[in-house]
Amino acid sequence: MHLVRYLLPGQRPRAGVRTGDTVAPVRGVATMAELLRLSAEEFRSATDYREDGVPVADVTLLPPLDGRGEVWCAGVTYERSRGARMEESTEQSVYDRVYSAPRPELFPKSPAWRLVTDGEQIGIRADSGHDVPEPELAIVANSRGEIVGFTVCNDVSSRSIEGENPLYIPQAKVFAGGCALATGIRPAWEVADPKNLTIELVIRRDGADVFTGTTSTKQLVRELTDLIDVLFAANEFPDGVILATGTGIVPELDFALRAGDQVVISISEVGTLTNTVAVGREPFAFLAAQTLEETR
Repeated sequence: MHLVRYLLPGQRPRAGVRTGDTVAPVRGVATMAELLRLSAEEFRSATDYREDGVPVADVTLLPPLDGRGEVWCAGVTYERSRGARMEESTEQSVYDRVYSAPRPELFPKSPAWRLVTDGEQIGIRADSGHDVPEPELAIVANSRGEIVGFTVCNDVSSRSIEGENPLYIPQAKVFAGGCALATGIRPAWEVADPKNLTIELVIRRDGADVFTGTTSTKQLVRELTDLIDVLFAANEFPDGVILATGTGIVPELDFALRAGDQVVISISEVGTLTNTVAVGREPFAFLAAQTLEETR
């Protein structure tokens, strides 16, 4: 089972439950924001549906976040990430220290309206020259800071901009098409051990695999509940939040994404995310127009 946002022709987007090839509306709530305002117990009850669904082929699946929802990211949570950041950076000690520091690195990545999802394009900056995908397990938390699900995130990043100066991380991380989420949220109660999931990345160029990598969430140096506790310590998320937990797969320094590359991220028990790379802001102008249309 996955929780999704979907759109039927002529209707507004709404929250749904996907099982197999059908989607049914969540009982008692219209949006994902409303669903993520519920307690964990209420959340589970609302999604334990028994209604007939419609074929997935008849709907458009949207990014699984709306309203005032936000995506945040945790950084340098895997040994491989620490090594890669130190390799590319002019300030190596910053990454070495944060890896083992009591306080994790957390930063905002995207509001709900900027998100892209499975089958859509992801973006790389036109002024970067060295961008990579970052495949990450993402925690879905409700407005009360309770973990209610998991999804797949691609935290696309500019290695050249962050490597030049760590203070440039907002520019290295936040740009058009730079955050993709899978269409589905796997409920937390259906994932037996989120610290024991396999993450796989495949990048295809002109029909050939040019990079593959695998890691496990066993390698996460942080506990998931600790990351959420720090995030909520000084912030309110009235419509819920998704926190990507960092990457353990980083290509070598001689690899960079190009326009047309296909990026496929799979996380066992959670889902798959597939996107094609585009350059610059123009391919993502539709996001602002789409949001305006949904609010009318």
